[in-house]
Amino acid sequence: MIRLAVLGAAHPHVRYAFDELPHQHSVTLVGVSDPDPELAERYATEQGVPAYTEHRRLLDEQHPNVVLVAGVYAERAAAVLDALRAGAHVLADKPLCTDLAELDEIATAAQRHGRIVSLLLEKRHYPETLAARALLDSGELGELVLVASTGPHKLNRPTRPPWFLRRASYGGILGDLAVHDVDLVLLLSGATEGTVVGVSDPSRPDFATYGALLLQAGPVAATIEVSWLTPAAAPYHGDYRMRLTGTLGTAELYWAQGRLLAATAERPPWEVELPPGRRPAADALGALAAGREPEVDTAASLAATRIALLAQDSADSGGAVRRWTI
Repeated sequence: MIRLAVLGAAHPHVRYAFDELPHQHSVTLVGVSDPDPELAERYATEQGVPAYTEHRRLLDEQHPNVVLVAGVYAERAAAVLDALRAGAHVLADKPLCTDLAELDEIATAAQRHGRIVSLLLEKRHYPETLAARALLDSGELGELVLVASTGPHKLNRPTRPPWFLRRASYGGILGDLAVHDVDLVLLLSGATEGTVVGVSDPSRPDFATYGALLLQAGPVAATIEVSWLTPAAAPYHGDYRMRLTGTLGTAELYWAQGRLLAATAERPPWEVELPPGRRPAADALGALAAGREPEVDTAASLAATRIALLAQDSADSGGAVRRWTI
């Protein structure tokens, strides 16, 4: 049986865990913690478990063997480290942490205590992504050489908590929004080394509203653009898109629209049939319940986070080139 606890519930993605509970009969939620007592009590009451304002007390009293971390971004590293030291595996909403020194501590702790750290990178499990992965694996597009991705979001400023709009607690737009597509580039390319350069809105150092990075991942060149500039009246929270260019064809993912379009030299553009998607926490909790590693394992979680944080560091340093290896 998995004894699951929530360490930090400031971000709505905490519901990834709650929504998965009815589907995982070997997973029991044992407590919810958040420094905000009202938030902790609200979720705990809803789920019928104890509420805590101090995550260390929850760890000491409930002894979870898996935790979900979804608190204020700058507070996540402490929760992750305490959970690993207490012997729990960690599922984390992105970002895992907000600076590279914290990431190094997490990597060391995960190895020392023999525990898994898995980011809930739900874009991997969308139907469009699963279909694109299968198309690449079939060889129909040839070798992947270019990726162009856009990740616009609505800010919805009036409903954002104050911590979200401050660099000290938010951590930076590239460390937050770019990590999904960085992970997909690594997954699709299989690259283990490369470079990254980042830029972000210079007029708003405390909360950049846009940013972009250029990622070299082995033989693949990728551009990833992110922003909080989707107009409030737009039909989607974010019209996320990705174009994959191979040596024999292209594929365009329209996540918000639920479409994947492909074309090759021998076949005119066609709409690819999509498989069922997967729930955001289904693979991670199901894997841990079965005693195996999730698809997004510790290595993948650390790698995507490291490159996104290096891109943020590059942007903060005027666009300096940062090298990375896995």
